[in-house]
Amino acid sequence: MKIFLTGATGYIGSSVAKFLIEKGNQVYGLYRNPDKVGGLKQLGIIPVLGTLEDKVLLYQYAQLADAVIHTADSDHKEAIETMLNALSGSGKAFIHTSGSSVVGDDVLGKSENLEVFDEESLFTPMDVRAERVAINNMVRIRGIMSQIRTVVIVPSMIYGNSLGLDTQSDQLPVIFRKSRESGKGIYVGNGVNRWSNVHIADLAELYWLALEKAPSASYFYAENGEESYRELAGYVSNAMGFGGETESWKATDALSELGDWARFALGSNSRVRAVHARRLLGWQPKGESVSSWIASSVR
Repeated sequence: MKIFLTGATGYIGSSVAKFLIEKGNQVYGLYRNPDKVGGLKQLGIIPVLGTLEDKVLLYQYAQLADAVIHTADSDHKEAIETMLNALSGSGKAFIHTSGSSVVGDDVLGKSENLEVFDEESLFTPMDVRAERVAINNMVRIRGIMSQIRTVVIVPSMIYGNSLGLDTQSDQLPVIFRKSRESGKGIYVGNGVNRWSNVHIADLAELYWLALEKAPSASYFYAENGEESYRELAGYVSNAMGFGGETESWKATDALSELGDWARFALGSNSRVRAVHARRLLGWQPKGESVSSWIASSVR
């Protein structure tokens, strides 16, 4: 199968591309930094130089491919619409990458939210995530209205070494950096807010299963466990040799340094369950736990 994949140099994109290539697929990977072309070729990715602003390029490769996987900017509505328009009436697959911060709350680490969401749960997103939810819904509706097999994958906190290029995930590297700076494991506020998590290898397999099996307008959370940020801080502290000592990073300071990202990525609760992925696709995550990975990989 010929697959056009955006975000080919990213943590998710390069990992998914590598997994799919090993399954015998041909992956055309969109990238914007010419310095990365060698790494892409080493992975077996066919490089496509361009950006999400290149509408003609996106349209052309979406039409040429048997399926499109979008792992670049989840909020770039114009690029997403361009690729969906190219696929209209084709019955081909379009897999869109979102993130479980869409169900996040605005507690800045102060409290644990007891509510856990599966794919059928209704929720009201934070203001900074309303547009992302609208894009998710648009992708699913286009699947029904435009004869495209659309799938939305919603990863929780991702961890693990990249399967592809030497690049990192989003949330945990910030915790690692701040912990090194302070000499203690760091969390925001009280750190009792909880996030579901998923190993990158399990996530890559989910993309493959969705490509093979998922019906149109599907929506899949990706998770295999959860931790509070205070628990994560303890794992990091032990791994870095700080004896398990942890410390609160004031929410005002986190917001000052990181902006709204701190609200939905570090300060919120995001508790999800991947019910549909397990039941409909037979997904069986088996990657090591986040505590084990931090203990063995972080110094």
